[in-house]
Amino acid sequence: MLKIQRKANGDVVLTLSGRLQADNASELSALLAAEPAGRAVVLDLKDVVLVDRDIVRFLRASERDGIVLRNCPPYIREWIEREEGSHNDSRYDIRCGESD
Repeated sequence: MLKIQRKANGDVVLTLSGRLQADNASELSALLAAEPAGRAVVLDLKDVVLVDRDIVRFLRASERDGIVLRNCPPYIREWIEREEGSHNDSRYDIRCGESD
């Protein structure tokens, strides 16, 4: 099960916890699309315990669209980087933001 908490204090921070799977992508995509243009959006992944390949691709695309991944677990970061390499896009050096 996935839990999403939204906080807005300048930036919009969506804190995700639980299992993040392909069937959650449309819900998360809709939440991201509903945010006003020009506002910084952060996905805080600190409490995410499981992801699947579709979500890794979703997170990769989100970063490319300017979404910041905060507190990204190392296994997710490594998987995103492998996906980058498999698409011949290794010229990008995207890192998760540090926790505040």
